[in-house]
Amino acid sequence: MLSIRPAKIKDIEAIEEIYNEAVLNTTATFDTEPKTLEEQTLWFNRHDENHPVIVSELQGKVNGWASLSPWSDRIAYSKTAEISIYVKEEFRNQGYGKKLMSKILDDGEAAGLHTIIARIADGNKVSIRIHEAYGFKHIGVMKEVGEKFGKVLDVYLMQKIYKHKSELLENVFIR
Repeated sequence: MLSIRPAKIKDIEAIEEIYNEAVLNTTATFDTEPKTLEEQTLWFNRHDENHPVIVSELQGKVNGWASLSPWSDRIAYSKTAEISIYVKEEFRNQGYGKKLMSKILDDGEAAGLHTIIARIADGNKVSIRIHEAYGFKHIGVMKEVGEKFGKVLDVYLMQKIYKHKSELLENVFIR
């Protein structure tokens, strides 16, 4: 049975392994060199209650993770985060990414975030469809901004804006 929970320091090695497989074999990230345990630990420690990291586990082993990371260090962007979801190769296309997506989006809403941004490399149609299914809208394309595996790639920008209960009530009373 799959369980999803907040990531702990003990999960960093599994997170690093899953991420580095994506670095070496996919365009899901534009990193081209595997991360060290030290680098992954620094990344993990930059997250907080407003920018969670979660993991999914099957039979006690981490098979995927998701995070909401600060979009920018500028204060005006404090309610905006970037989403990342990675699933271990042998568990892809089995619904685990959707379960991570659902949970991390719930966590972002509970943290009071307003906007979630996704950057998706050209060719990753599965990721685009999943983001669309969870309410992300296309907001633009950055043309030819990355190069990986000998290909120049576009990046699609998608955005989800939370409609918090207080905002919905304001809209009712304003009309």
